[in-house]
Amino acid sequence: MKNKILSLTLFMVFSFGVFAQETIKIGIIGLDTSHSKAFTQLLNGGEAKEYSEFKIVAAYPYGSRTIESSYKRIPGYIEDVKKFGVEITNSIQELLDKVDCVMLETNDGTIHLEQAIEVFKSGKIMFIDKPIAADLADAIAIFKLAEKYDVPVFSSSALRFVPQTQKLRNGDFGKILGADCYSPHRKEPSHPDFGWYGIHGVEMLFTVMGTGCKYVSRMSTDSVVDVVTGQWENGNIGTFRGMQTGKAIYGGTAFTENGSQPVGPYNGYLDLLKEILKFFKTREAPVSAKETLEIFTFMEASNISKAKSGKIISMEDTYKKAEKKADKILKKYK
Repeated sequence: MKNKILSLTLFMVFSFGVFAQETIKIGIIGLDTSHSKAFTQLLNGGEAKEYSEFKIVAAYPYGSRTIESSYKRIPGYIEDVKKFGVEITNSIQELLDKVDCVMLETNDGTIHLEQAIEVFKSGKIMFIDKPIAADLADAIAIFKLAEKYDVPVFSSSALRFVPQTQKLRNGDFGKILGADCYSPHRKEPSHPDFGWYGIHGVEMLFTVMGTGCKYVSRMSTDSVVDVVTGQWENGNIGTFRGMQTGKAIYGGTAFTENGSQPVGPYNGYLDLLKEILKFFKTREAPVSAKETLEIFTFMEASNISKAKSGKIISMEDTYKKAEKKADKILKKYK
């Protein structure tokens, strides 16, 4: 009996060891963004050496078909990733048959929901690059579908995982009392305002401040700058400055009980990639659905405030309205 138990134990250990050494295959949806090229170069090119068990093996290139600045990149990025051994597929379903994990990189947030539902039905774990959706209602719908199909998912800007910003998040410099963050604010007509590019700076703000924003107001000067002020439930104030002109810079200042500290700056995609790969292994999201949805509520509330000449807008009311819209959207996916 002891010999049988020993043999079974050795078999299980051996089998686990073999499985642990197998390549974990990643598929990319969307070759219309520089992120897809960068992640492929970092991972298949060997720069993320501690994650050598992962490999991007396949990509479905589309991707936006309507945003010129995005779809015109696709032919070039197809050739770029093929140099790193990535197979190009003709459909999302074909890609899903070849991979274990998915990176939904499509630059166009308006089609994230329809692309994500295919992945959810397959049960494959997924990272969705920013923006998780074009608006708050679609973002809510995506997370509800993820829960329905029991598929782990998260979304983030690379700016969240800058080491200095994570130190602030973790309390290394003391209790946070407030923060002012900034980033470029490039507009795309198909996306509501900050959803296209301003989300980078908003994500930094929430990384430092955390959840709990209750009210939002916004001041704007056409084609120059937008400034959004948020009031948190603990009394702290945070601001986001979206710059429409001038040099593209990302960063900010956090105010702590021990003084001020810089937020950021941008330092590439490797830190985000490492978090994605850890997520694929542990199935534990480094960013909660609650926080991502609060970021989108903040942006939605700021749009309402802008339309109402800077009126203070309730985050709770904004979310409730979007949730009703999301429930209507979800009816067609039942």
